[in-house]
Amino acid sequence: MNRTTLSLIAGATALAAVTGFAVLTAPDPTAADDGVATAAARLPVERSSLLCPTPSSSDLAETTYTSFTPVTKGAESGGSAELRPATAGRLAEKGPEDGEEQSGEDGEEETGEDGGGEETAASAKTGKPVLEHKKEPGKPVTAETSGGEEPALLGTAEGRFAPGWTVQQTTEVAAGAGRGLQGVTCTAPDTEFWFPGASTAAGRTDYVHLTNPDGSAAVVDIEVYGKDGALKTEVGEGITVKPHSSEPVLLSTLTDEEQTDVTVHVVVRSGRVGAAVQALDDSLGGDWLAASADPAGSLVLPGIPEDATAVRLVVLTPGNVDADLKVQLASPSGLITPAGNETVHVKGGMTTAVDLGDVTRGEAGSLVLTPTDRSVPVVAAVRVLRGKGDDQESAFVPAARQVGLRATSAGNTAKGSVLAVTAPEGAAKVKVTASAGSEGGTPATETYTIKAGTTQNIEIPVPDDVEGTYALTVEPESDDTPVYASRTLTAPDDGVPAFTVQTLPDDRGMVAVPHTEEDLSVLQK
Repeated sequence: MNRTTLSLIAGATALAAVTGFAVLTAPDPTAADDGVATAAARLPVERSSLLCPTPSSSDLAETTYTSFTPVTKGAESGGSAELRPATAGRLAEKGPEDGEEQSGEDGEEETGEDGGGEETAASAKTGKPVLEHKKEPGKPVTAETSGGEEPALLGTAEGRFAPGWTVQQTTEVAAGAGRGLQGVTCTAPDTEFWFPGASTAAGRTDYVHLTNPDGSAAVVDIEVYGKDGALKTEVGEGITVKPHSSEPVLLSTLTDEEQTDVTVHVVVRSGRVGAAVQALDDSLGGDWLAASADPAGSLVLPGIPEDATAVRLVVLTPGNVDADLKVQLASPSGLITPAGNETVHVKGGMTTAVDLGDVTRGEAGSLVLTPTDRSVPVVAAVRVLRGKGDDQESAFVPAARQVGLRATSAGNTAKGSVLAVTAPEGAAKVKVTASAGSEGGTPATETYTIKAGTTQNIEIPVPDDVEGTYALTVEPESDDTPVYASRTLTAPDDGVPAFTVQTLPDDRGMVAVPHTEEDLSVLQK
C-alpha cells in the first residue's frame, strides 16, 4: 500500500444515519488549506429510508400514499424512490418465507403516470412496488389502496430523490373504531421512541407498530408508564421483528392495567425499526400518534387546531427526578398563560395528564412548555378533540423538533390543509413553497414574518392551476431563531369533523460534512 493511499484512508470521514441512512461524498481532501478553520460543508444526502406502518385493519379503509422530494441544489443526478410491501405482519400468509426479501419487477409495470396508481393490493401480494417515483423531483406522486389487508411499506430513495424525501400515509375509515381521518408521516428507522398519549383504557384499542427494514431480525423492548410509574409488561420484553417485516403489538396485551393515559417507550436492543402508535377510540375516532421529540427541558407542541373543543396534555419525565413546567400558549397575539393551568408538576417516571379544555378559544395556538426552575428532560403530546357529542373526532400533536433548514409535508389538498408556524423565542421569517400538484399545476412561493412568541395559521400560496394533492416546504430565513410547524388535514364526513395533524421537523435532506486534508504525520505514529 503506497503512502498516498494511506494518507487518504487517514483523512477520509464516513457519515451515515440521515433519514434512516445516507451515503455521502466528502469534499476533495487535496483542496488547498488556507490556514483558516472553516465550517463544515452541507451536502445533500444520497440515500434515504422511510417506513410506513400497516394502514388499517378495517375493510372500510381507503388509504392514499403521497411521495414527494423537493428540488435540492447540488443533489446527485438520476435515482428514484419506491415503496415496497413488507413481507410479514398482517399479510404474512401472502408473502415469501420469513426473512426473504421480496424482489418484484423493479418497476416494469407502472400503474400511474409516475409509478403511482390504485392497484396496490395486487402489488402488495406480489412484492412489486406499491409506488415508484422516477421523474423529476418537485412533483408529488400518489398511490391508493383500500381494505384492511394492506401491509406495511418499506421505502428507499436514491440520488436526486433522496434529499428531503417524505411520504404521507392518509387513511379514511367510514365507520367503526377509529372512524375518521388517520394520518402519519412515514418515519426513518431508529433505536428509541417515546409516545406519551397512548391508552390501555376500555374503549381504546392502541397498537404499537414496529417495522424492520433490514435483512436481520430486530429485538425490541416496549415499556409502559402509567400515573403511578412503570407498568408490569413481561411480554413486552425481547419482541422479535423479523427481517423486512412489520409487527403490530396490541398495547392491552402487554399489561392488565387499564389506564386512560400512558406513555409508551420503545427501545431497540439490536437492529433498528420504525415505530408509531395507532390509537383507535370506539366513539371519538382515532389517529396515529407519532413519537415525541427527544426528552428535553423545554418543548413546543405546534399547531393545535383553532376550533379544538378539548385539549389534553400528557407529559412524562423519563428519569426519577420530578419536573415543574410552565405552560403557555403561543397565540396569534403572543404568549399567554391558560387560567388554572399555569404550571404542571410531573413526578419522575410517572405519566401526568392535564385537561386544558378549549385552550385555543378559536385562535391558532401552540403549547410551549418551559421549566419553572431547574431543567429536567420531559416528553409530551396533546390529544385534541374537534366537534361535539356523537360527532367528535380526535387527533394528536406530539412535541416537535425544530423545522431546521427545511421541513417538507406531502398530501395536502386545496381546501383541507392548514399550515401553522410558531416562533416562541423570537421573530422569524419563513419561506413557504407550495409544489406543483400531483395532477398538474405550477409551484408558488411566499415569505412570511412570524412575530416573537406567536403562532400563525399561514394562508398557503396555492396557485389556481394546481390539481390533485400538493406538497409544502417550509424554510426559515434566519439561523438563530427556532421555528416549529405542523400541518392539519381536514375531511368532514356526515357532520364529523375528521382531521389529522402532522408536525414538520427538519427533513434531514442536508448533512454537514467536515473538511478533510492530508496528514502525513500519521505515518510516523
